[in-house]
Order: sequence, then structure tokens, then C-alpha cells
Amino acid sequence: MIQTMTDLLPLPSAFIPASGFLGLPHGVVVSGSAELVDAVRLALAVLDPRPGEAGTITVESDASLGAEAYVLDVTDGGVRIAAGDRAGAFYAGQTLRQLLPAAAFRAVAGAGASWSVPLGRVRDAPRFSWRGVHLDVARHFMPKREVFRMVDTMAVHKLNRLHLHLVDDQGWRVESRRHPRLHEVGAHRPRTATSYYREDLTFDDVPHGGYYTLEDLAEIGAYARARAVTVVPEIDVPGHASAILAAYPEFDARATGGRRPEPFTVLERWGISPAILSPLPETIGFLTDVIEEIVEALGETPYVHIGGDECVLDDWAASPEIVAFQAELGLEGVSDLHAWFLRRLADELAERGSRAVVWDEAFVSGMLRPDTIVMPWRGPGVARRAAAAGHDVVQTPVFPLYFDYAEASSEEEPVAIGDAITVSDVAAYAPAPESWTAEEREHVLGAQFQLWSERLPDGRAVDYRAWPRGCALAEVTWSGSARAGFDARLETHLGRLDALGVEYRPLTGPRPWQVGGTGHRRHRPGVVKVDEVMKHLEEMTHQADSTRPSM
Repeated sequence: MIQTMTDLLPLPSAFIPASGFLGLPHGVVVSGSAELVDAVRLALAVLDPRPGEAGTITVESDASLGAEAYVLDVTDGGVRIAAGDRAGAFYAGQTLRQLLPAAAFRAVAGAGASWSVPLGRVRDAPRFSWRGVHLDVARHFMPKREVFRMVDTMAVHKLNRLHLHLVDDQGWRVESRRHPRLHEVGAHRPRTATSYYREDLTFDDVPHGGYYTLEDLAEIGAYARARAVTVVPEIDVPGHASAILAAYPEFDARATGGRRPEPFTVLERWGISPAILSPLPETIGFLTDVIEEIVEALGETPYVHIGGDECVLDDWAASPEIVAFQAELGLEGVSDLHAWFLRRLADELAERGSRAVVWDEAFVSGMLRPDTIVMPWRGPGVARRAAAAGHDVVQTPVFPLYFDYAEASSEEEPVAIGDAITVSDVAAYAPAPESWTAEEREHVLGAQFQLWSERLPDGRAVDYRAWPRGCALAEVTWSGSARAGFDARLETHLGRLDALGVEYRPLTGPRPWQVGGTGHRRHRPGVVKVDEVMKHLEEMTHQADSTRPSM
């Protein structure tokens, strides 16, 4: 079936349909500057486009359009693309792909395929510069092939930031040649918790592990950049540190002053550990080493996430050496020391050309560099306070952007942390609310959905949770809101996901083989309700002990 301009998702800024169609044969010729031609050819790979001096598709640069923007003209004489940059050319190609039949989203065209696109003009640019996906590869490791799949699916939706959560209590997921015990010890655990929330612990007794080599990271970074996606690595510190301290116990806050505490191990259960890194200069040097390795491997890395969330600071307060260090710095309490620690890491990043990103606990602690980006996961209140303080903000609230929550309060759903966040909830979300001042709205870079993986053991589970809710956020972040006809366009778009092989959740509920998910463990509705969670989290953001785990 031939698509129309009213079937596009996300919906462009402006489009003017015209009468008639243009054929785009296999091997269609694309002409223009090599960089832009390569971007269009990659987006339309199913057609096996060929570069040439003159062809059906012509692409040219137009800096006046701005970053990621493009104009697409389809006439009976051919296709003309003007792009603000390489990303704009790539997105023009993705729009052209959506104007082809859904089969264009398969890896190869079927035998004898002969496709046409409708005539018309599209003028397009994103509303928000940060349109992201957070993928937790620490709780459950996702092999490299799953990261590539996520990048490919993001590209279809014009999503452009892949936030990789590379470390948590339950695992360290990247090679370090300078500190190899990180991946040798921290990248695996002997078993994983299987019990439900607030029940006695049970385990599967199945070893789990994996990590990306530095060569893998280099490949992931290059693969993503080619598809207009920026990888944002996260090394979450100083808390969530069980896996780090299992490998290098000398950086344990309890080990200061010559003490020999019982060592931490890679955490086998979900939830928070009191494990926390020492804030002393040796730790800063150790982390700087590791971050340097990651950034050098990834290549151009404009953003590095350093966490700062859910830290139990009791071991800092109990250490005479750490308290003396705090006094030497002229800081009043351990919350100030938490802020200082993150500021020092942000300064190290700035010297290396990367901008720090933090969760909102770090903002509440204070002392952030002015250029630090805040991800306010605990809701709109702390988000607005961060924006009002002059920080750029990427919206990441639990409701409606934590996709580890179930899509319905039903036992038919796979096990989830709580319920419910629906496609409609995501489509109704406004990253920069009209109730905020114009200056506050200017600080909203965009939004991203979070795929925390305690209950996402593999790629099939990720697909189910991410899509089609991710389609709704793609429209919100690109177009500014879910535009007219979104529901009907989403129905059409699901045919493209079918062709891509995405195992999404149908709008009417799980397919028979998706009930209970990969492990056939059904959701228990009503145990954790997202509205109650959001109320509690908002209260936590106003407390002096805000760094302490909120859940």
C-alpha cells in the first residue's frame, strides 16, 4: 500500500501534498555532496541507491535550515532534498522511506518490487534537540546486536540520543584496560533474583554477565553517528557501586583509615545497595581514567552521564578520614561533599570536551557547574526548579517516561515494577509546559524514555516495553506534541514495525505468546501505582537528605 504524507510519524512541521506519484526503482541514483549522499543512501538502503553525477534524488546543503532540518520536494521530475546538515539529509531519507510501502522497512526489497512515492513538499525541523532512549545494560546485559537494533529503530523515529547505563550494583559492562578487574570481576554475577516486589527473595541460580570491549564501543559509537544518534555513556557514581567495589574494594568509603570491611559483591538482587565510593582524590583519578577510556573508544562524546542518584551517604559520615577531608574543603556536610564530588568529575569532563549530565539528586545537592545537564526523573517540580536555576533539562519523569512500568493494570502483562503508563499517557506529555515561563521552557532540551532492565531480560522484552510508547515520545519530541490524527497514523506505523521485525506490544494488549513476557511471569497489578510513586518522589526532592534512595 502506498503511504501518504498524512501517514508520517513523527508528523513533519509542514507538508503540502500534490497529485501524482514518482517511481523510485531499485538502484535509484542519488547525487550531491558525498557526505549527504551517504546519509540518504543509508536511510534508503532497501533500495540499494547508487551515487552518481545526476540522478532521481538530488541532495544539497542549506545551512540556513539549521541542525537536523530538511526540505523534501517530490515532483514528477525527481526528488530534491535540501538539508541543514548530515542529520537533516538522513532524516529526509527516513521521511522518504515512510512514503514508500511498509515493505521498505524490510532488510531487502521483495522480488519484482516496484515502488512509488506521492508527490508533495515537506519542510521539517525538530522541536527539541534531545530525543532520547535510555537503555539499562547493567541490570541485564544487552549484547552488541541489541544495541545496533535499538539504534536502527531509533533512527526510523528520528530519535537521536542513546543513553547507555553502563554500570550499576548488578554489573559493570565495559572493558577497562587500565583497571581490568572492573570487567573481569564486575561484569558477572552468579545468579539473579526472581522474586516479586516485597516478597521473600528467590533466585534463578543462572550466571549472568557480559561487557562491551573498547573495540565494541568504538563500533557502537560509529554505527550510531552514521544514523544521527549520539551515544551518551553513563557511569553512575558515587552510589550504585557494588560492582565497582567488588572489583576494587580500596575505593570503598568504609575502607578509609585502614579499615578492612566485609567486601561487597556484584549485587544479585534488585533495589539499592549502600555501597558507595569514597570521595577522596584517589577515586576521582580512578574514575577519570575509566571515563577517558570510554570517551576515547566512543569517539566524539559531547555528553557523559555521571549519575549522582540514590546515594546512601552514611559511610561517608562514619569515616573520620572523609569527614576530615570534607572539613579541609570547607564543606558543611556530606550532602555538600556529594555535590563537590560530582562537580570535580564534571570539571574533568569539561577539560576533555564533554558536558556532564546528572540525575536530579545532584541538582538538589547543589554546586553543579552551570553547564551541567539535569535529568529530573522525580517529576515536574524539580524539573522546573532546575530550569529556573539556569540548568538545561532533559525530561525523564517516572510518569509517563519510565517504560519499565506496565502498559496496563492487568495480569496479562509481563511482570513490571508497577502500573500503568499507556501510549495515550506518553502522547499527552508536554516536555516544556505552557505554565512555565519562556526562559524556563528555553532550558528544556527535550525528553527521553527510560528502559530500566531489572524486568527486561532480553531484546524481545525491550521491544515489548519500548514500542509503541516510544513512537508517541518520538512524535512529542520531534513535533512538539502528538499532532492531529496521531492514533490513526500510529495504526499505520505499526505495519512498518512489523516489517522491521520489532516485537512491540499491540495496542489491544499482548499477543498470546507475549502474556507474561519472556519468562512467562505475569504482572501483579496494583502493587506499585505510578500516581502514588510520583507523589512520594516529589516530596523527596524537597528533603535535605534528598540523595538517599527514594524508592
